[in-house]
Amino acid sequence: MSLAGSSFGDTNYPAAAAPRMTDGMNMADMFGKMMEMQQRMADTQEALSDRSVTAEAGGGMIKVTANGLQRVTAIKIDPDAVDLEDLELLEDLVVAGVNKALEEAAALAKDEMSKAAGSFLPPGMDLGQLGL
Repeated sequence: MSLAGSSFGDTNYPAAAAPRMTDGMNMADMFGKMMEMQQRMADTQEALSDRSVTAEAGGGMIKVTANGLQRVTAIKIDPDAVDLEDLELLEDLVVAGVNKALEEAAALAKDEMSKAAGSFLPPGMDLGQLGL
């Protein structure tokens, strides 16, 4: 086998082993795109703190608001939901409302992050495959 081609030190390597970028993109362009994507993702993450979702439980007796960072920001309880004889029901409704609000906030965050990264991904690649 011929080892003619590019060299590194005293060792010759086949020309095919030399790193190359195809489709006219060089390493500087790729690095620039990566930095741009990183900035867009950071901007989107910051903007998510200003976005919110509100979920209801118990027919609207409990309302839970969470932001795009999946932090609960408010809980509203209708006074009619408070029955001192059945606090367990109220507790269950609060838990259900919080879980629903966090699920909706997670979906919002996933959607916004996918939009932010989408223009940088190869066609057909879905961040959902990566759990993002």
